[in-house]
Amino acid sequence: MRDVLDLVAKHDEWRLRRTINLIPSENVTSEQVRSILASDLGDRYTLPWGKEWHGYVIENSYRGTRYLDEVEALGERLAREVFRAKHATLKPLSGHLAGMMLLAAVCARGDRIMVLDSRVGGYDGYMPEYMPRMLGLQVEFLPFDESEWTVDPRAAAERIAASRPKLVLIGGSFIVFPHNLRALRKACDEAGAVLAYDGSHVLGLIAGGAFQDPLREGADVLLGSTHKSFFGPQGGLVVTDREDLYSQMVENFTWRVADNAHWHRIAATAQALLETRAFGKDYARQVVRNAQALGRELEKRDLPVKFAHRGYTKSHQVHLLEAGLMKRWGIDPNEFSVRLERNDIIVDSVARIGANEVTRMGAKESDMEGIADLIAGAARGEDTREGVSALRKGLSLSYAFPA
Repeated sequence: MRDVLDLVAKHDEWRLRRTINLIPSENVTSEQVRSILASDLGDRYTLPWGKEWHGYVIENSYRGTRYLDEVEALGERLAREVFRAKHATLKPLSGHLAGMMLLAAVCARGDRIMVLDSRVGGYDGYMPEYMPRMLGLQVEFLPFDESEWTVDPRAAAERIAASRPKLVLIGGSFIVFPHNLRALRKACDEAGAVLAYDGSHVLGLIAGGAFQDPLREGADVLLGSTHKSFFGPQGGLVVTDREDLYSQMVENFTWRVADNAHWHRIAATAQALLETRAFGKDYARQVVRNAQALGRELEKRDLPVKFAHRGYTKSHQVHLLEAGLMKRWGIDPNEFSVRLERNDIIVDSVARIGANEVTRMGAKESDMEGIADLIAGAARGEDTREGVSALRKGLSLSYAFPA
């Protein structure tokens, strides 16, 4: 029987060294980030309290925390700097929990929120049957222009004015173009609604100034995951200029959505923020260039790429037309992903392709032609493993400090 260490070693050998990963919701971390995740910080707690308990004041429920507290303070300072915000927290264990902290801070049971429908790429966690049901919230969907793949700003503003939601939450899992936040800001002000942006997928692009800038464009708060286009460990963060929202959201962390914040993760995220500060602009711009080039090259090979009229994408994601895959290739998105995985090309099963990880591995626009050839060959049922191996050997971790 293979033991845990053997299985992990096999995984690392395959995923880190042999595959081309094109999943939009994953990225590769630096050796420094991975070493921090394996550090003693992963076994420790800190809980600054400053409250009275049994007649005396407890400064911190634990001792031995001097470095943990410094790490968290450093990470928050870096997040404020990178995202140009007044307040930041790295406590959320995921973008999902950051969203729950937001919903619980802004809304009371019975309140209405407006989000993107999952049918047009909205995040499943914000759909009526998931977090909103847990928190007793009503959900209404924002009008969406499917041809442009963005919120319809005029119709959305009218709907916000009519429905007067407590929260308007922009962002989703299928995101290729920026949304017009400025057009929604006035409507939210008139309705008394908080305007929030879930940047889970595009957080690294936002940090690098290559997508949109939600806080400057009208959003009250930006939250998201730290392991998609942002190249940190799995986790979440929140940044905002509003002290009231920040305080309410942080208050909803301890003993509400979580207990321990996992300080090895916070330290690893701080390291990723240092890397982003140093390399994030170049990385983010290259991600978008690569994604656009990949869209062009895939279309040349008769793969049904969406949004050619808009240059395919302005994010890390390239979307394929599901019906087009079946009509032209006789396969659905799941079979497409299975055929690619047999050839060490990793994509998800919902017709999204991401350029974020291959860019972190040093790929440029010139590499997208070869990647498109390998994808098309694998989709036809050919054995392209030798070509994948040759291309993969030419890539190595970039946009990182020397190991």
